[in-house]
Amino acid sequence: MKKLVLFAVAVVAISFASCGNKAAEEAKAKATADSIAAVEAAAAVEAQAKATADSIAAVAQAAADSLANAVKK
Repeated sequence: MKKLVLFAVAVVAISFASCGNKAAEEAKAKATADSIAAVEAAAAVEAQAKATADSIAAVAQAAADSLANAVKK
């Protein structure tokens, strides 16, 4: 009987040991995903800022060209 109880305890202990620390693994995966999302968001903001700056520069250049053409006439 002692051997059977000891065997059952060993099986339970091995079962718990084989589960590992899934919470730590999930936290690490979430941190990695959050980091990737933050980098992608920063890149999107930077791209939007560049597009806005390019648009403003194009409008300013068009205004300067129009003014130069008006002065020539």
